[in-house]
Amino acid sequence: MPKRRGNLNTIYISERLQECLRQIAYCTLTTVVAPMGYGKTTAVNWFLTEKSHKEKINTIRISVYSDNLAIFWKSIQDAFDYAGFNFLKEYPYPNDPASGSLLVDAVCHELGGVIPTYIFLDDFHLMTDRRVTEFICLLVGRLPDNVHMIIASRDRFLPAGEILRLGNKVHQIGIGNLRLNHTELSVYAHKCGTELTASQIDQLLYSSEGWFSAIYLNLRTFSEQGILADNDSDIYTMFRSAMIDPLKEDQREFLAVMGLADEFTVEMASYITGYDIAESMIKAMTEQNAFVTRLPDGIHFRFHHMMKECAERTFKELPKGKQLSYINRYGDWYKDHEQYIHALAAYRQSENYDSLLDVVKADAGILLATQNPDEVISLLDKCSADILSRHPFSLLVLMRCMFNWHRIPKMLEIKGLLLSAISNQPEMDESEKGNLLGECDLITSFLMYNDISAMSSLHRSASEKMTHEAISLSNKGGWTFGSPSVFMMYYREPGELAKYLTEMDECMPHYYKITDGHGKGAEKIMRAEACMMQGDFVDTQLLLEQAYNMAESANQENMVLCADFTMRRLSLFTDVKPRCTFEERYNELLSQRNIAQINILIANQSYYYALVGKEDKIPDIFRRHLLATINLLAPGKPMNEMIENQVYLLQGDYPKVIAKNTELIEMCHGMHYALVGMHLNIQTAAAYEKMGKRSEGVLALKKALEDALPDKLALPFAENYQYIKDIMKECVTESNSAFIDVIYTLGDLFEKRINKQKRETVLPDSLSVLTKREYEIATLMHERMSGREIAEKLFISEGSVKQYVNQIYSKLEIEGDRRIKRQKLFEMIEKK
Repeated sequence: MPKRRGNLNTIYISERLQECLRQIAYCTLTTVVAPMGYGKTTAVNWFLTEKSHKEKINTIRISVYSDNLAIFWKSIQDAFDYAGFNFLKEYPYPNDPASGSLLVDAVCHELGGVIPTYIFLDDFHLMTDRRVTEFICLLVGRLPDNVHMIIASRDRFLPAGEILRLGNKVHQIGIGNLRLNHTELSVYAHKCGTELTASQIDQLLYSSEGWFSAIYLNLRTFSEQGILADNDSDIYTMFRSAMIDPLKEDQREFLAVMGLADEFTVEMASYITGYDIAESMIKAMTEQNAFVTRLPDGIHFRFHHMMKECAERTFKELPKGKQLSYINRYGDWYKDHEQYIHALAAYRQSENYDSLLDVVKADAGILLATQNPDEVISLLDKCSADILSRHPFSLLVLMRCMFNWHRIPKMLEIKGLLLSAISNQPEMDESEKGNLLGECDLITSFLMYNDISAMSSLHRSASEKMTHEAISLSNKGGWTFGSPSVFMMYYREPGELAKYLTEMDECMPHYYKITDGHGKGAEKIMRAEACMMQGDFVDTQLLLEQAYNMAESANQENMVLCADFTMRRLSLFTDVKPRCTFEERYNELLSQRNIAQINILIANQSYYYALVGKEDKIPDIFRRHLLATINLLAPGKPMNEMIENQVYLLQGDYPKVIAKNTELIEMCHGMHYALVGMHLNIQTAAAYEKMGKRSEGVLALKKALEDALPDKLALPFAENYQYIKDIMKECVTESNSAFIDVIYTLGDLFEKRINKQKRETVLPDSLSVLTKREYEIATLMHERMSGREIAEKLFISEGSVKQYVNQIYSKLEIEGDRRIKRQKLFEMIEKK
């Protein structure tokens, strides 16, 4: 029998492990990888506690509970917010490299400083999406020196190539560091108040192989029964025998039920179990059980995975009726607290489809859109038509989700269910019926995209029927699908411009009424673009001012950016001043954390600087042709591809422009993008001309002129005047000669203004090896601007600034530490 009874919940960190943990403070990333039960979390928590006792630190703790990205991102936002960093609250999850880079810049800027900051990501093995690992590797490569990331996982997650690339930034702690040796096991047993004989220590070490959880359970058994556990028992049998079976029936059921939760509070436990003594039960568990812990916020509790697994097994032994009752209570709790993904999972498990559809309505498709479309469709297939018909507003949300997922047949099937449900409920209030039918028309209109006449008919119908704004559409989302131009979206066929403009004027007020001003100002922007295309610059300016006022009054940033795009192009032909600089607009968007809008701004900037011939000012995404790394929506893709073509022209990569023409023209034909197709043909003609293939260039340019002539759309030709002014002479006919005269007039104006605007930078001899962009960065460094400030001014990432700085030092053969290199560079600049 044991000689004395001690505290089995004693935290023991061996001297060997302590030394290993101390290295965390000197590395950017520490990985703690070992199977379940080796004390990974305990070891990291010990280190963080010790550090906090010695100095002021920031600690950000993030627990992973599944591979659901929406839940994972919410956990990160909450963790940063709890630690006092609320800047992530408005950031959407970075779903492409461009948004990932933006987020990295923000994290580095907000966390950088002198106070050590530790980000602890626990149970990372549950996150199976490799994109998360890729983002972490990007982040680790850029984190400031005071920030350290710790990731605990059961499985290795870092690719060998990344370990090699990151080098001494990575510190690896593994199973060998965490398992107890003979001496450490003796010390731990003694600290727990359990005196084992030498042979018992040998036996325990042999059976456990230093596995902390197995040792703990054996010591607990020994403390209670005076003998070590049976060597033939598996860990779960041993765990249940030691931790669950000895409990009273109500305690056992309480533990089994709360084991379903990732985290829980006393309030939640009381609600789910119905126990008035939930608080005292939790208090007893945390005091007597090392596998139930209170989280640092002092409010939430969680089970260790081993306890959770055994609790879930015990839960399955409860009567089926009880199981369903508890699961439904979980669903109710999550729904009431707007944790809709958790609520959907609970109701799905209990097959409570009525409540599940209530959650779909409450969520309005926001979080549902992050789920796997096939899984959602599979779930809907399990709902009977009778159940679905009882939830018409949920059907509206599902219709919109199916459209977003491009599951059009399913969308139309749900629409049929909705219409049938409405017609089969004659007792339904007429107002409610009108709102349902009106919003159904609104969602159906999306299928008619860029057919203004068809969309307008449905919008008018919706507006007449609805008495409140749409529930399935947020006015905070983008309106142009990433396109910087409204006109390019809705100009379908040559010769129909007047019709399109009239239809837009008639259609949009109805749309604004039922969407709370979504896209407000679109019709004014489209008319302004049309005037500009025809060379009517006075009306263009007047219409743009109206568009700005409308868009800003409804907080429609997307439309403001479209107005910016037109205003920038207008400024190349007449004396108008843009509302703000690119840098000012970027900073404004950055504060809103909206990467989709920033991508539009990047497109604006790229097209403008491609026209004026300033390649060094074109953002990396277009200058280095990384467009494929942006998550572009299909309707906005052709416009962005056309802008990339303009950059290719500036760079002299004419074969690329020609090679892309066929594919892009087919895409535009399929989407009825006549204006984009016109731009592409002009660019192709320019490329052929530059390569000495005039006959092919003439054919492409004639096609563009043929499409432009009916509505007198001259501006795209003038913007490419330097490339096509000679070849255009061979395209003159009796029918288009007057139109081509207009193009020559606008082209001459454009060329004169561009030549006047250009200011060649003459580099001093000592710096002549630098590119214009490198010289620009060097002068900004000389002005004592930080990397962050330079990045914002030049509209590139901080990572790109660092690369440029390294290139500058390398080209100028400047060596030494950071301070010395900067001093030498400044001396070279000052000698110019």
